[in-house]
Amino acid sequence: MATITLNPARSRGSIHRNIYGHFAEHLGRCIYQGLFVGEGSPIPNVKGMRTDVVEALRRIGVPVLRWPGGCFADEYHWEDGVGPREDRKRMVNTNWGGVVEDNSFGTHEFLELCAQLGCEPYINANVGSGTVREMAEWVEYLNSDGDSSVVRRRRANGRQDAWGVKYWGVGNESWGCGGNMRPEYYADEFRRYATFCRRYGDHALYKIACGPNADDYAWTETLMQRAGRFMDALTLHYYTLCVDSWDVPKGSATQFGRADFYKALSRAARMDELIVRHDAIMTRYDPQRRVGLIVDEWGAWYDVEPGTNPGFLYQQNTMRDALIAAITLNIFNRHCDRVVMANLAQTVNVLQAVILTEGERMVLTPTYHVFDLYRPHQDAREVDCFVESDEVGEGAWRMGQVTASASERDGVLTVTLANLSADAPVDVRIDGAEARAAQGRVLHGAMDAYNDFGDERLAPVPLADLRVQDGVVTAQLPPCSVAAVRIERA
Repeated sequence: MATITLNPARSRGSIHRNIYGHFAEHLGRCIYQGLFVGEGSPIPNVKGMRTDVVEALRRIGVPVLRWPGGCFADEYHWEDGVGPREDRKRMVNTNWGGVVEDNSFGTHEFLELCAQLGCEPYINANVGSGTVREMAEWVEYLNSDGDSSVVRRRRANGRQDAWGVKYWGVGNESWGCGGNMRPEYYADEFRRYATFCRRYGDHALYKIACGPNADDYAWTETLMQRAGRFMDALTLHYYTLCVDSWDVPKGSATQFGRADFYKALSRAARMDELIVRHDAIMTRYDPQRRVGLIVDEWGAWYDVEPGTNPGFLYQQNTMRDALIAAITLNIFNRHCDRVVMANLAQTVNVLQAVILTEGERMVLTPTYHVFDLYRPHQDAREVDCFVESDEVGEGAWRMGQVTASASERDGVLTVTLANLSADAPVDVRIDGAEARAAQGRVLHGAMDAYNDFGDERLAPVPLADLRVQDGVVTAQLPPCSVAAVRIERA
């Protein structure tokens, strides 16, 4: 038996919808063939954007999309991607696969995609190989309605009014692929770039500094100390690996045993420790909690599927990944007083994608369905949620069998929970809700089960045996499952 105790009187605040954000890099088949096929494609599209993919992403309410990278951001020069497509500069994507990038998907196309999705754009600008002037003029191109040469160029390219892009990342992984910088050096660079990125009219900027890689607490300390007052948010990157080093094979996305299953889940759960410790450092310099924490790259990383370009990072997506998503999103929900945005890596065809495409075919992954189950949390009020359950695991990789988080909107509670056991069901009791009615959906399957083209067997179904008695909700979760329970309060 697992017990989930809710205290609706206690809350850390609103769960920002941007916690459910996504990330699209010029990497493999994420942009090209995934999100963008071009107006001349036989695949149904609107202004080049794949209709099926856009519609699927709209169903899960994608709130914000990060672009153009990732490592690609620090070799991307925005002026190469505007104007007539036949005149745009061709380059070789040296980070990802050595393929030709023709820049047919650029600034206007990205903002058209965001308009079709109904989401906020989050642009990561080039610090590693760019200039202050380059970023400042990109901001001006997107946000100014003044009569400058930069704005005249935008209008000549077909956009009369400013877009008013709010979210701006100043560099990406500046400690690594973005320049191998020391934190002291990057802090000064951030201050310099942030100074010259201007506000135009009502279009205030939300300036995002490159934060640490996983447990690099010294980076957070230095950035907060030297540049905290100049930033609106600091990023964190953390990937779930089943190995102890980036320099060895990472293991198969689909062929694994119980040890790797529990190792991955345990490492995903480490996100809680990382947030707690980085938050403690941030709070010393920012006790008012003005600076947000943005986890703008997270997810599982395995070896690519056999026979695919190793630089394209294409991997399948199993129920193990659905549980990784559930664990992580529950953690973000519980830390909503500091975590203001997160961006799953990546949206389509790359790493822990929510959608896979192959020609005209599309498949929704188990991770997609987790985002669907968790959608009611967006902008809802977080509710204190305490979980007691037995442990599950293998060897050193052990954890509580059940993970959960909760929120409330208009008198309705949403509890999202997952059974992390590979093979044992669990009875769950939800106390403190003062429930009068409840309904639920559950996604479940074998730990290595996945959806494939023409074989989409994994999708949420009604949660059976869900009961309400004396204000208490009870149910049984199948092994390896993720569920959302909607509770109407008395």
